[in-house]
Amino acid sequence: MPIKRLFIANRGEIAVRIIRAAQAMGIHTIQAHSEADAEMLAVRMADEAVCIGPAQAAQSYLDVVGIVKAAQATNADAVHPGYGFLAENAGFVRALDAVGIIFVGPSADTIDRMGDKVAARQAAEAAGVPVVPGSKGRLETTDDAVIVATEVGYPVMIKAAAGGGGKGIRIAENEDDLRKMAPQAQAEAKASFGDGGLYLERAIQNPRHIEVQILGDGKTAIHCFERECSMQRRRQKVWEEAGAECLDDATRTHLCDTAVSLAMAVNYVGAGTLEYLYDAETKEFYFIEMNTRIQVEHPVTEMITGIDLVQEMIRVAGGERLSHKQEDVKRTGHAIEVRLNAEDPLMQFMPFPGQVSAMTIPSGEGIRFDHFLYEGYQIPPFYDSLLGKLIVHAETRAKAVDLMITALNGLKIYGIKTTIPLHLALANDPTVRSDDFHTQWLEPWLAAGNLKT
Repeated sequence: MPIKRLFIANRGEIAVRIIRAAQAMGIHTIQAHSEADAEMLAVRMADEAVCIGPAQAAQSYLDVVGIVKAAQATNADAVHPGYGFLAENAGFVRALDAVGIIFVGPSADTIDRMGDKVAARQAAEAAGVPVVPGSKGRLETTDDAVIVATEVGYPVMIKAAAGGGGKGIRIAENEDDLRKMAPQAQAEAKASFGDGGLYLERAIQNPRHIEVQILGDGKTAIHCFERECSMQRRRQKVWEEAGAECLDDATRTHLCDTAVSLAMAVNYVGAGTLEYLYDAETKEFYFIEMNTRIQVEHPVTEMITGIDLVQEMIRVAGGERLSHKQEDVKRTGHAIEVRLNAEDPLMQFMPFPGQVSAMTIPSGEGIRFDHFLYEGYQIPPFYDSLLGKLIVHAETRAKAVDLMITALNGLKIYGIKTTIPLHLALANDPTVRSDDFHTQWLEPWLAAGNLKT
């Protein structure tokens, strides 16, 4: 059934992105918002808006019962969750299923299976996807963890079986470290996700973080090539690229093919991302997890392929087949995205909510700015500090980096502090320009004082 009335259960830039995609398809949009978000851009843009609760996310954007009731009250055909909040909550999907509302994304069973890192790892192995040597199942005790670590070899990475975002992760160099850190990781995982289950992987030293964008309609799946997401601070992505120039053609083909194999094996519906660690020296890659939602960094894939991933999600959720066959998906040029946060990078990235007094947005061929700002907008202090993403697309990576410098210099957001200085410094750094960084590179670079006033 084609979707006619779409309820957006999210906020900020991704809400704006979904509204633009849906309205271009002729779909009526209904924007959910908290009391604190009554004036956000998505509310102004949507055909209809509904308040779902107070500022606290637990009472609004994370309130399954409240959101389902609001979607019913507005006669929504479907709900798009964006990313974060309830985007990977299988209970939310089942609650929508129970009242006959479509969830724009995979089934609850798929979310359950791929959201648990142990189950996802087992599914990947069954589909022939390489995985990092580690535990075969959940670990409930420290002694169990020590046995596995002895088998796979130190150093090991301790991870929460549920959840993501870097929560619960520790790296143990030896058994003493492991015995001290495993209980800490278990407690953090329990507090963050309500699940203290852990698993272990051998720690890959200085890897690249590569991910593959897939699309599925439940019957078939395709990939939209890969992204490079190795520029990270505190395990949070800062700067993303498409494609990954560290890969040769044979490795790229193998990597993308394994992603499609796994998507097919779980009958995937919607947009999803398979994340891998890549050892540039050995050219080996290992599956680490699957994100069963649209990613923050999806625009770089859109720029190199010309495919609107959000529209494709909406189509397949409404029962249509994929609009594209694999042979039709072509990669053109290189794209880079930087995440702009309301933070002061010169003051230990202190959050900086406030009022946007004025703005200048760069334009021109190959420049895109996905955001939710307008002059006079008061940024609330209750949520993630992401303001938007500045994306550029050019013929080569070198030209894309140059265009990013031009775009960053042209982007002015007055009244608040942002991470623009960080990205300008990175774009001018010789190591970044030579594409010679890895997941552990940025924090020592910052500690060494490379970001100056």
